[in-house]
Amino acid sequence: MSAVVTGSAPGADAGPGAVSAGLTPLFVRLKLALLKNGLRQSSGRKAAFITTGVLVVLFSALQLFGLIALRGVSAAPTVTLLLALLLALGWTFMPLFFPSGDETLDASRLVMLPLRPRPLVRALLAASLVGIGPLFTVCLAVGCVIAVAHGVAGAVVAVLAAPLTVLTCVALARTVATANVRLLTSRRGRDLAVLSGLVIAVGVQLVNFGWQRLSRTGGSLEVLDPVADVVQWVPPASAVGAVHSASEGAYGRGAVQLLITAVFLLWLLWSWERGLVKLMTTPDGSTLQAASGPARKESKAGLLSRLLPDGRTAATAQRLLRYIWRDPKTKGAWVSSLVIGLIVPVFNALQGTGSVYFACIATGMLGMLTFNQFGSDTSAFWMIAMSISTVRDAYEELRARMLALLAITVPYTVLVVVVTAAIVGDWRSLPEVLGMALALLGAMLAAGMVASATYPYSVPQDSTHKNVSAGQGSLAWISLLGGIFVSAVACAPLIVLTVWLHLSDGPTWLLLPIGVVYGALVGWAGLKAAAPRVARRLPEILAAVSKG
Repeated sequence: MSAVVTGSAPGADAGPGAVSAGLTPLFVRLKLALLKNGLRQSSGRKAAFITTGVLVVLFSALQLFGLIALRGVSAAPTVTLLLALLLALGWTFMPLFFPSGDETLDASRLVMLPLRPRPLVRALLAASLVGIGPLFTVCLAVGCVIAVAHGVAGAVVAVLAAPLTVLTCVALARTVATANVRLLTSRRGRDLAVLSGLVIAVGVQLVNFGWQRLSRTGGSLEVLDPVADVVQWVPPASAVGAVHSASEGAYGRGAVQLLITAVFLLWLLWSWERGLVKLMTTPDGSTLQAASGPARKESKAGLLSRLLPDGRTAATAQRLLRYIWRDPKTKGAWVSSLVIGLIVPVFNALQGTGSVYFACIATGMLGMLTFNQFGSDTSAFWMIAMSISTVRDAYEELRARMLALLAITVPYTVLVVVVTAAIVGDWRSLPEVLGMALALLGAMLAAGMVASATYPYSVPQDSTHKNVSAGQGSLAWISLLGGIFVSAVACAPLIVLTVWLHLSDGPTWLLLPIGVVYGALVGWAGLKAAAPRVARRLPEILAAVSKG
């Protein structure tokens, strides 16, 4: 920021025009200085930056040569149009998920400086073109237009389309970031950063699903032609579509597609400018509410607290549910497990390769979240430890946590099993699978309680994507693998019973009530086994979870 102030100070004597003229090169130098100073912070960050840069350059070169090799291939327009759209989507959502990746995204840092919005937009746009991401985008944009450019008209339009595509992607990212800058710097913004892993996981499943459907057609990309016909009118892919249209002699269609991209870019710049004006002239609404708004009322007890017995059980259950809802890292883990646990059996069922038993994956995903019950408490666990003086106190603490978990996991397990059975069309297997899933849930909850008391570890709060503190990785692995093994062993009798009923053509529907009772008994046994360990090892648990 001092560089900006120093650079704008001479403009006080030269007038506003001189300030505006020198603002763009000043911001470019500022961006280069931020990158350079960032490399000086630590050798680890320097090595990571250099490694990332080399990998991105190599990947960009491979993408560029691969796209050039598509020249003359009938599928080249479809591939390049979809690639341009994916590139724009990446630029749209990456600032929301990784706001700390570019320090210049936070335009609120410039609020106190005497800068006009329009010159500031030009300066920030130029600075945004400096970095690894823009280099990757340039390579892909150039490769896309080269792949579909044929003839003089195609080459002329390609010269205009490539920079239009890059500028549209960058302006799109800046507009979205400016509109959500206060969200990105708040707790909900950190929620988005944590949930980025969820979007990546879902995206991988969608790509896998699309690839499976595509492979059934013999690998032909013709099935994507209807999608490409629509995408060619969506900016910035419309710029690539303009190159293809001009190469085919459809000059009018190409001109319209190029005009759509240019108009969209101008609209983005206008929206960005308006967003900067609003950001620099409007106070933060949360600050106003805190200063002049009415006092926040205490939230009323929810349905779960009214169903639970008064005292420690209700208080502990509400505390755990608030952790799941409010703590970004805990929320991210739960939402990721909930979504992935649903899409894996559903996508396999849609592909025709699934089974109702795939629904047990959802139960396993949620069960693994219970293997470190005290980690999210961190150093605040000492307040819980002060309230535990007997084995009975520890039992009530663990029981309340299990009841809170069951309030989420049981309805979710039933939902996933029913949805999977409906898609597969195998309603006969519903009772046995549901009984097995509920038994597995009880076994994993029991194993999680014992593992939490035996191998506790801390969850670091200063790292978004790190779930284990330094030096405690072995504890986490032992807890996870040991819990999975114990759960599998606990479910072995029910698995044997299931196989025997199938071989003897017995009534498999009996597995539903048996699974419910068996899961409840195993969960109760886990509580009984874990409570004495918690009461006896309180100092060790407190020391382990306080390291983060």
